[in-house]
Amino acid sequence: MEGSHCASAAHPPKRRKQNTNMYYFYVIRFVKNGKLYKGLTSDLKRRILEHRNGVSSFTSKNGSFDLIFYEAYIDKKDAIEAEKYFKTGHGREVLKGKLKNFLGRVA
Repeated sequence: MEGSHCASAAHPPKRRKQNTNMYYFYVIRFVKNGKLYKGLTSDLKRRILEHRNGVSSFTSKNGSFDLIFYEAYIDKKDAIEAEKYFKTGHGREVLKGKLKNFLGRVA
């Protein structure tokens, strides 16, 4: 049929540009008081080093910590939504459920 357009191996459908960046929602737990800190970053290793080096006032006041959880996202908006969600009451409960074995043994 002249003028019709269909996807084929010769003409694959256009795809969204692939993003090579990842975005991370992460949780760290402070050793001395058990407090949890939730954050978002595009470079998890760098951000953890910043926390360890006292760049964040919250983490520098609370001492040593362990990274206990993270999720990686391809789309930044998804990572932002995850961070917002896990900071809500219901999100905190879901996070506790995901970490029930870890949190149950250190609490």
